[in-house]
Amino acid sequence: MTSTGHDVRTPAPPRVQEVSDGIYAYHQPDGTWWINNTGFLVGRRGVASIDACSTERRTRAYLDAIRAVTPQPVRTLINTHHHGDHTFGNYLFDRATIVGHESVRTGIQAWGEPRSAPFWTEVEWGQVQLEPPFLTYTDAVTLWVDDLRCEVRHVGTAAHTTNDSLVWIPERGVLFAGDLLFNKGTPFLVQGSVAGAISVLENVVAPLGADTIVPGHGPVGGPELITDVLGYLRFVQETAREGMASGLSPLQAAYETDLGPHAELADSERIVGNLHRAYAELTGAAPGAPIDVAAAMADMVTYNGGRPLTCLA
Repeated sequence: MTSTGHDVRTPAPPRVQEVSDGIYAYHQPDGTWWINNTGFLVGRRGVASIDACSTERRTRAYLDAIRAVTPQPVRTLINTHHHGDHTFGNYLFDRATIVGHESVRTGIQAWGEPRSAPFWTEVEWGQVQLEPPFLTYTDAVTLWVDDLRCEVRHVGTAAHTTNDSLVWIPERGVLFAGDLLFNKGTPFLVQGSVAGAISVLENVVAPLGADTIVPGHGPVGGPELITDVLGYLRFVQETAREGMASGLSPLQAAYETDLGPHAELADSERIVGNLHRAYAELTGAAPGAPIDVAAAMADMVTYNGGRPLTCLA
């Protein structure tokens, strides 16, 4: 099923995929900058949505897609983390209780309004209004969709960000991983932790034994996504160790690095930002400790030939 409303055609139309009875993934190709996945669960009296989209146009298309499945209203919106591709559309869920980790709320407020320059090509954001979660938790909360238990858990340490939560539906073996996992795209850890992400995938995500995984970006997959992302994260750590030993900056190390099989991943320039984070950790920074994100992003633009990073949202 594809979404026909609001003319979302780039790079390809979004797709609704029923991954279990009454549980849907909303996949937006091609999962590059600011083009995320969401999902929703349909109950007898309402819908629970997992994340919003980045722009007004894309979020309205997502709401159209939900309405094409069910006339029931969206009663609950869960944010898996604070990044705007998952939260800028929150304000369009005007009758929903917006739920997120406490640091999702503060993260949205700290980021502020959407902006493209100077790091991304121009995006038509629409009339976005910041709408952070107003029901927050510190560790976990349980969402019930009729009699179906959905466990919303903070992962316990910095990973993709400092405020990542997963949504685990044990009865169905379905995991909505947020940006803890990417499929066919390069993971991005500038505001999180490379070491923390490895720990979370090994000790929190993998033991769940999920059969179906909806990543934050890219097609729906299975446990192989965990293996793939772990391989990339270990590659980043090893590249950082070698770069530091050679006296190279993160940008220089990126230039010197052969990405090998990881070169096939979208948004490969993220290697530079990830190396900034890995370097900080190798010099003693705690997981999620603040680093100069603007400097890391500027180095990514330099690595991209001095051009703003391509965004098709």
